[in-house]
This record gives sequence, structure tokens and C-alpha cells, in this order.
Amino acid sequence: MIIEYIRYTIPAGEGQSFLSAYRDAAAELRGSEHCLDYEISRCVEDPTSFVVRIRWDSMDGHLQGFRKAASFPSFFAKVKPFYERIQEMRHYAPTDVAGAGG
Repeated sequence: MIIEYIRYTIPAGEGQSFLSAYRDAAAELRGSEHCLDYEISRCVEDPTSFVVRIRWDSMDGHLQGFRKAASFPSFFAKVKPFYERIQEMRHYAPTDVAGAGG
């Protein structure tokens, strides 16, 4: 399992459009056998900062499976208007330091 984090800075007044674009694009994420789950968080102290977290079955599943799937162009078209607002887009591996959810 690998976690993709995408940090965005979205100008004031565009936050709802950004969330709406990802709501629409979530159909392609849900349809991918490689996507385990996803979420978008918005910073409380700076509402222009968003983090998209997507858990993938593997890096290969994301890069070779999802990105090369027939559904990817539709996904990308939905989020492309915000592509230039990305501050970071990287893959992370979980460590053994974790707490229980609850």
C-alpha cells in the first residue's frame, strides 16, 4: 500500500469549485481497483490550503494501473483546472509508527 499526498493552494472563492471537481472525479477513483480510499482535508488556519490523500494498492497500481486506465482522461479533465495550484504531489509509504483510529 502507498499513500499519495497532493497539497494544493486554492485561491479564496475557488474552494467550492475545487471540491466540486474532486466530487465529480471521485467516480473514477471509486471505479479503480487500485484506489483503496481517498479524502480531501481543508486547513482550518488557512482555508486556501487543501490536502488530497489517496491510498493506492501499490505505486505500480497507481502509475501503471490507474493512470493508464481508460477512465484516467476523464478523471484528469475534471481536476486539471487546479493542476497549476499543486504545491506537492508525492507518494509515501506508511511506517510502523501509528495510532489506533477512533
